Amino acid sequence: MALSWLLPRSLPELARGLTRPGCGWALRRAASASASAAPDFNSFVTRTNTCGELRSAHVGQEVTLYGWIQYQRQGLFLVLRDFQGLIQVIIPQDEAHSHVKNLLSNAPVESVVRVTGIVSPRPPGQENPKMPTGDIEVKAETAEILNSCKKLPFEIKDFIKKSEALRMQYRYLDLRSFQLQYNLRLRSRIVMKMREYLCNLHGFVDVETPTLFKRTPGGAKEFLVPSREVGKFYCLPQSPQQFKQLLMVGGLDRYFQVARCYRDEGSRPDRQPEFTQIDIEMSFVDKAGIQKLVEGLLQYSWPEERGSISTPFPSMTYEEALADYGTDKPDTRFGMKIVGIGDFLRRSNIQFVQNALSYPHGTVKAICIPQGVRYLKNKNLESLKESAKSKFNQEIVEIICRPDGSLKSLLTRFLDEKQQSQLVQALNMQVDDVVLLAAGEQKQVCSALGSLRLESADLLEAAGLVLRDPAAFHFLWVVDFPLFLSKEENPTELEAAHHPFTAPHPSDTSLLYSDPTKVRSQHYDLVLNGNEIGGGSIRIHSAEQQRFVLEKVLKEDSEVLSHLLEALELGAPPHGGIALGLDRLISLIVGAPSIRDVIAFPKSFRGRDLMGNAPDYVTPEELRPYHIQVSWPLEEKEAKKN
Repeated sequence: MALSWLLPRSLPELARGLTRPGCGWALRRAASASASAAPDFNSFVTRTNTCGELRSAHVGQEVTLYGWIQYQRQGLFLVLRDFQGLIQVIIPQDEAHSHVKNLLSNAPVESVVRVTGIVSPRPPGQENPKMPTGDIEVKAETAEILNSCKKLPFEIKDFIKKSEALRMQYRYLDLRSFQLQYNLRLRSRIVMKMREYLCNLHGFVDVETPTLFKRTPGGAKEFLVPSREVGKFYCLPQSPQQFKQLLMVGGLDRYFQVARCYRDEGSRPDRQPEFTQIDIEMSFVDKAGIQKLVEGLLQYSWPEERGSISTPFPSMTYEEALADYGTDKPDTRFGMKIVGIGDFLRRSNIQFVQNALSYPHGTVKAICIPQGVRYLKNKNLESLKESAKSKFNQEIVEIICRPDGSLKSLLTRFLDEKQQSQLVQALNMQVDDVVLLAAGEQKQVCSALGSLRLESADLLEAAGLVLRDPAAFHFLWVVDFPLFLSKEENPTELEAAHHPFTAPHPSDTSLLYSDPTKVRSQHYDLVLNGNEIGGGSIRIHSAEQQRFVLEKVLKEDSEVLSHLLEALELGAPPHGGIALGLDRLISLIVGAPSIRDVIAFPKSFRGRDLMGNAPDYVTPEELRPYHIQVSWPLEEKEAKKN
């Protein structure tokens, strides 16, 4: 009762408040004001300034600084570091300040200190243009060692090479590096801008969904969490997929969350067992609406120092991506597209080509490596051919364009001069180019050539030919994926290409019941520089259709999803959404080789926390309430005894 004055009298009244004239302008003005206001890094703390903010304008001022000793030279001066930068501190040499001199001269590197002194211009000729604070220095008057540092396992410098295992073990030290500081602060800034865009400008509701849930059919492996009920386990969700759909059934209309997700998979450079995604769901939306929202979101939150991005992003179908690039996540920063030459070679007498083309899905395709003769060695070409053989069981034939324009290849004896000229024209070959040709089943050929395209680019760039501009950001939508794929272990059975809640393409709905292998989905992926950074779909909102997909197509037990099926029967609106991989997006923006470089406390390559030594053993007494006993392999039993 006492709080009733805070609440609108009704939902319509709330809606009128949000949509009244000028409200959207006010929201945008508030967002703009918050973005333009410079943060006060010195509020609530006992320092007067940060080390990195001092400039010539501060000359003559007394300042109190806190930070870590980056470097100390012969008791004359030291460099003090905090999160914002470096400042040179002059150690006093006079007798009156002998205590200060002794403290600062003997303090180990990386000790935490407080320094109070006067900002002064550096003597003429001693300025350091490489430092933002290089025109000034602080002459220390008082100092205090707040915490002395013992010998470090590695130096806190970005250019010092450290093993990743050592970095993970001492992550709190690694975080002191300027690069990781920059990465994490940029990540925070981008997430804040995303919140502004979604919540303040477009009315999304930030909702936290449960971390303890139950098993979801299909998809990645999930982590199990024991409960106190015998034989019953929770699962950590691989995404908030079901919850965000249920929020749409609940009428929230627009949901978003910076969501923690979990997958029990082996780590790779772009994977972690726990990761973060920007999770979005909307009611009454189509593919075009989701795409426009995401393009605006990225444009709004994109860091200024990385240039601007233009919208709308280009789009291609799944089939086009496979045919031209051999992958569903093409890197479009460079050419070297896959070219089909089956029609041209069909008239040749090359036996392996004719054999390939005689099959229903047979094809002959090639990629042209620019300046391959100049930049690639014979061992490089052999490694490329071996890679195709070992990964895809695909034979590769090379064709080289000599300086006189003639071709060098095993194939030339089967082709007359006119046919060779047509081949050069079809592949747009130039002098010193190398062509890699493959014949066989279309998907296998395209996958192999797509992989060789990327490997060739790596080799060319390692040899000095720049193909992919590291400062370029090429976004791409990939659409019209198949709804189902054949299982690798049993090709007669189907599995969801993404997840079982994806709606079929409107044009293919009838095929769902007659030939599900031919159904396209309403799924869409967002690709950046050859990396998938987001994926989503329009969802199935019909309980009948969802039950058919689960039971008849995927042969799954629909009882596991009875709660969702029941919700779809109780007035579920059409809805769709997307999830953006935040870790991967940030790593691409900053040019990090791994997403571990943009996560404060990541797991190792094998999914372990080397700093805290997790996962770890627990005692039988701790397991007893969960009705679990560990069955040790014999060799581990013996090791524990010893």
